[in-house]
Amino acid sequence: MIRVAVTGATGRMGRAVIETAGARDDVEVACAFNRDPQEESVDGVPLRPTAEIGSALAETDADVVVDFTGPSTALDAVEACVDADVPFVTGTTGFEDDELAVLEEASAEIPVLKASNFARGIQALLRTLSEAVATLPGYDIELTETHHNGKRDAPSGTALTLLDEIAEQRDFDTQYGREGFQPREEGEIGVHVRRAGNVRGEHEIMFADNDEVVTLTHRAEDRGVFAAGSLDAAVWILDQDAGYYDFGDVVDA
Repeated sequence: MIRVAVTGATGRMGRAVIETAGARDDVEVACAFNRDPQEESVDGVPLRPTAEIGSALAETDADVVVDFTGPSTALDAVEACVDADVPFVTGTTGFEDDELAVLEEASAEIPVLKASNFARGIQALLRTLSEAVATLPGYDIELTETHHNGKRDAPSGTALTLLDEIAEQRDFDTQYGREGFQPREEGEIGVHVRRAGNVRGEHEIMFADNDEVVTLTHRAEDRGVFAAGSLDAAVWILDQDAGYYDFGDVVDA
């Protein structure tokens, strides 16, 4: 049984990770953290302040940390993991370049896995997208993403990952939305962000030219799909050496 420490435990994803872990027989939640806990527990797991993560990892014999918080909290958590020699899995998005550098530095000491999305379907989408870009040269591309009204970063980390995949094969300028008189320019990709309700996550890439339209879409129906993927990553990473990994490595294993 793998013992998982969960940060951001009172957030949407933290709760989903704890709930999903409770239904599995290969993992259990050893401890849970929130920056300023207003509750005593989540799904029966006692809550502790994130500031105590360093001591708690040793006290509870946690094997791995699963993190869905914000960049500053995630960096505090990965530093505690380095001190405790515990692998770190994070789905936190919105990192600046200097913050990503801290994660990469930590990966020299411990296994670190960062993913913008833990859905296996997104991995299938990325691989299909690569083939579509190669097969449809010169086609206009538009990307639209939708998330719940509480999501802070825009565009989503997953949308940025999709753009990175396109950039492997095509040079482009990014146009975030359009307003007024703004005809499409050659070599641009339009990126459109929607925030509404409790949408778990939807990403659509449209290719259009040659009197045809091709649309690739992924829609998450439940946050449990991301939680399950993060726990799969937590199980997988325990067998890895120090290094910097992504969810594609887990899917390919």
